[in-house]
Amino acid sequence: MKIIFFGSSNFAVSILEELAKNENIVLAVTQPDRQKGRSLKVAPTAVKLKAEGLGIKVFQPQKINTKESIEVLKKFNADLFIVVSFGQILSKAVLSLPKLYCLNIHASLLPKYRGAAPINWAIAKGEKETGVTIMRMNEKMDEGDTAIRGTLPITDQDDAIILSEKLSIKGAELLLEAVRLVKDNKIEFTVQDNKKASYAPKLKKQDGCINWNLSAEEISCHIRAFAPWPGCFTYLDKKILKICKARPEIEKSVHLPSEHGTIVEFNKKGMFVRTGKGVLSIQELQLEGSRRMTAEEFIAGHKQISSGTVLKQLEKRHC
Repeated sequence: MKIIFFGSSNFAVSILEELAKNENIVLAVTQPDRQKGRSLKVAPTAVKLKAEGLGIKVFQPQKINTKESIEVLKKFNADLFIVVSFGQILSKAVLSLPKLYCLNIHASLLPKYRGAAPINWAIAKGEKETGVTIMRMNEKMDEGDTAIRGTLPITDQDDAIILSEKLSIKGAELLLEAVRLVKDNKIEFTVQDNKKASYAPKLKKQDGCINWNLSAEEISCHIRAFAPWPGCFTYLDKKILKICKARPEIEKSVHLPSEHGTIVEFNKKGMFVRTGKGVLSIQELQLEGSRRMTAEEFIAGHKQISSGTVLKQLEKRHC
């Protein structure tokens, strides 16, 4: 069976690798090389690097739905299209090209968290579990009929990076099962219940701006959810202060000032900040223009900070 694989991000890499061990991937379609990082150096996608390492032919269209792109795809006469974190929406014309199906691996338990950032929003919303869904694609975003779903717990130690790695491994496992079912003509599809749908929109810079009126638990979830981008941040003396690692201290017995965002303690164990409910203990942070450091390291270089200092949650340029 001939398969064309569509993918771009790190999430798709391990899935591509496992699929290539077991199936005939005739083409990998990925986003064009683009400028990345502060140096704006042109770099290939993670999927391109992996595909080339596996000896798979690579196609990088600026737009997948053009007549020219469709003609390229047609030449491979593929049985299946597999789409994993590709980054472009496939038109009905493209979806109709494979002999059998166009299958997508989505990192949520559909119909929950349809959209571009399901992993991030599942953590941000305090979900205790998430998963992966294999679905047959249609022209609507994440609304195709589902075939296989697998669940995974979300632990207090999972940030978006760690959870993405776990879900990628799970996705590879489920995809291989789905492909076997397709080969045996035993795959079955279920229509999604749109009434139960929720959405996970693409992340924006302002999503990382900390609202100190939220509870310590909610802010902690946001810090884990928005790593590495956009990251969670606040303001200290008009400088951006990134909060890299923190945990809620809801039961911490301290006198709490009325203003949310106030530092109530600042010692080697952490920076303790008043929230809308409970106290947030910040363990790792990074002030604008400085490197990431532990609370203990931060204290050593910022003796002027003390209890009563207020971290601001709003700044026009970002929030």
